[in-house]
Amino acid sequence: MTIIKWSPAREIASLQQGINRLFEDVFSQPGSYDPDTMGAWRPPVDIVDTTEAILIYVEIPGVDKDDVDIEVKDNVLIIRGERVVDSRIGNGSYYRSERVFGKFGRSFALPAMIRADHIKASFKNGVLKISIPKPEEEKPRQVTINVE
Repeated sequence: MTIIKWSPAREIASLQQGINRLFEDVFSQPGSYDPDTMGAWRPPVDIVDTTEAILIYVEIPGVDKDDVDIEVKDNVLIIRGERVVDSRIGNGSYYRSERVFGKFGRSFALPAMIRADHIKASFKNGVLKISIPKPEEEKPRQVTINVE
């Protein structure tokens, strides 16, 4: 068995990252803090802005797609779910457990111009992909004026 020396600096760095994420969410994204969506853990998220849509990728390995809820309320996208404790250990006990289980939640303020009624979601290989289409740009139109 390999013994790995414990490093308090690594634990402090991890704690600092968690505190930084909390402050980033609360202070840098207006409307994104919602105590109802906070949970035991926060899945990492990538948000990509394309010409056609806003794409959100949520990394949630080990979560069943039926345990995830997505809703838009007051122009805020809310993602909730739960990673259920692994029941495969039976009557065994953990030697080491680093994965986080329990409820999770993320919320993001959406731009006003999105089409919330056309949001699509897919789930593959532990990654939830949410596609929020942007409205088509209004094209200028020409009006004929009749002179009398």
